[in-house]
Amino acid sequence: MSMLTEGRPTKQEENIIAPDSGALKTHTGNRALMVDEPLIFETGSPDRSGVDLPAAPAAESRLGGLDRDEPISIPGLSEAEAVRHYTRLSRQNYAIDVGLFPLGSCTMKHNPRLNEKMARLKGFSDIHPLQPVDSVQGALETIYQLAEWLKKLTGMPAVAMSPKAGAHGELCGILAIRSALEARGDAREVILVPESAHGTNPATAAFAGYKVEDIPANADGRVDLDALKARLGPDVAGVMITNPNTCGLFEPDMKAISDAVHAAGGLVYCDGANFNAIVGRVRPGDLGIDAMHINLHKTFSTPHGGGGPGSGPVVFSEALEPFAPLPFVEKTEKGHFHLVEEETAEDHHESSFGRMVAFHGQMGMFTRALTYMLSHGADGLKQVAEDAVLNANYVLRSLEAVLEAPFANSGPCMHEALFSDNGFANGLTTLDLAKGLIDEGYHPMTMYFPLVVHGAMLVEPTETESKAAIDQFIGALRSVAERAKAGDELLKSAPHFAPRRRLDETQAARKPILVWKEPEEYAEAAE
Repeated sequence: MSMLTEGRPTKQEENIIAPDSGALKTHTGNRALMVDEPLIFETGSPDRSGVDLPAAPAAESRLGGLDRDEPISIPGLSEAEAVRHYTRLSRQNYAIDVGLFPLGSCTMKHNPRLNEKMARLKGFSDIHPLQPVDSVQGALETIYQLAEWLKKLTGMPAVAMSPKAGAHGELCGILAIRSALEARGDAREVILVPESAHGTNPATAAFAGYKVEDIPANADGRVDLDALKARLGPDVAGVMITNPNTCGLFEPDMKAISDAVHAAGGLVYCDGANFNAIVGRVRPGDLGIDAMHINLHKTFSTPHGGGGPGSGPVVFSEALEPFAPLPFVEKTEKGHFHLVEEETAEDHHESSFGRMVAFHGQMGMFTRALTYMLSHGADGLKQVAEDAVLNANYVLRSLEAVLEAPFANSGPCMHEALFSDNGFANGLTTLDLAKGLIDEGYHPMTMYFPLVVHGAMLVEPTETESKAAIDQFIGALRSVAERAKAGDELLKSAPHFAPRRRLDETQAARKPILVWKEPEEYAEAAE
């Protein structure tokens, strides 16, 4: 398709074509505020320093022959150079404070600054896990109150606060299930995982020593209940199910699934990563679930980033409560808070499977999450779920005419809208659309997940985005989708306006260069 209109490009077409035209090059390689920032090793020099210190006095080495015989090779920069380098890098990064973050299944919502202020209060930000219990009563009460909220919201009688993230919480739940089965002398080997579950679910089950078997989805994108029932037997320890699932759909047969698994002697683990869609509306305990982790950094608005800091408390049914891990906070009749740990567990928690972490969990995350709950209240948390679902359905219905939505007729979606690349022209793929979306100023949505949909695109707007912000995103995504369907070859080389051109993602994954060396010591990177 020609990008020209009556022999001249439109304004939009000029914006798309210009970066590849070579018409304008700058001496610095920069384009206005889009700076071509070198690595810090290329900026600084080992023989320079931002401070002027006298030479260290001679002293006899105490390293036993382990003295360094080569320079440290760290760059030397002035304070201004260091500050500018990292500030310029931060301006090239996308974040929730920059714009809508549409990553499906990730719930990238705004983090209220009130939460941050509370987490930085003295007594929360400066405590140590080995302080005497009497000196941290306020912190222990915070953990206790948060635990009570989680139990109330889920309808579950017990919670382990220590798991550090979602997958860590999954492992916690599966270890509790294993302990419960072993306690009754029932050695089972298989965990069933539906196709619509999160990818960490089968990985967690395998890591815990179980064999994993898939349960297919039906035409509506939900668990095939008949297939599940047909597979249940004396070797099945339980099922790991995600609800709402990764197709963005609620599992209406959840209670029937739980009843069937329990009747067969198994237990039910639910991945609670998508709890944001049902918080205040549905209590998982009422659905027969035995264990479920809750991503505090998703549902209750604590920060993502850099692999953490996350927090994944796990709620338990009565069947699993005795096997929950240590430690946990307990309140005495006199209102004093203390930690139940190995030394004190024998009198009333001797069946615990053990400990997940060295200490007690993520204090900063606990403080942020409880602040979020108290500022919203029960009615506000219910509105969180309602608005998140409303926004996701608005995205789905606004784009289903231009992007195939495989489960658009399966009823309302929940927290996220799912699309596919069916109908793209000239070999264009979901990856090309995602790179084009970067040129529109957005981080791409989750791609190629769930696996049950070819070329999947998973969009989760969350409840914190306004209609105006969502309309702008919809317009951008519609524009790029129309280009993909029309066969716009420029998408294959997108992004054009990003600080770096498109990576060879296969080589970047298989041959990453993670340590800087002198340029002649390594081959060209995957860019």
